[in-house]
Amino acid sequence: MTDHSNHDWLSTRRDSLLAWWLPIGAMLLAIPFADGPKTAIWVAALAWMGIACLRNAHRCGRVHCRYTGPFLLAMTLPVLAYGAGVLPLGGDGWRWLGLSIGLGVPGIWWLSERMLGRYR
Repeated sequence: MTDHSNHDWLSTRRDSLLAWWLPIGAMLLAIPFADGPKTAIWVAALAWMGIACLRNAHRCGRVHCRYTGPFLLAMTLPVLAYGAGVLPLGGDGWRWLGLSIGLGVPGIWWLSERMLGRYR
């Protein structure tokens, strides 16, 4: 049996930091920015993390990465639409988007690995 964790970017601090924690930090730091720069940073960070998840799923078979990757990539669309003024989420739109992402990722992570295991 193969030890999948040897190829899992989540198993090393450096890779985890580069793939997920730095983009999360950028999103958090961008919260007070104007809509234009915030939109660009959030879209870039979500795309970066989504691609990292999909690559990690391919590298090691990490179950939740198969689902969080597409979720993060899909979340670029409402972020882009709200930032462009096309999606009417009201004055708390950024908060709703942040909560959707911030609760969606750990929810998908927990549920998928609880149901299907850590690696496949």
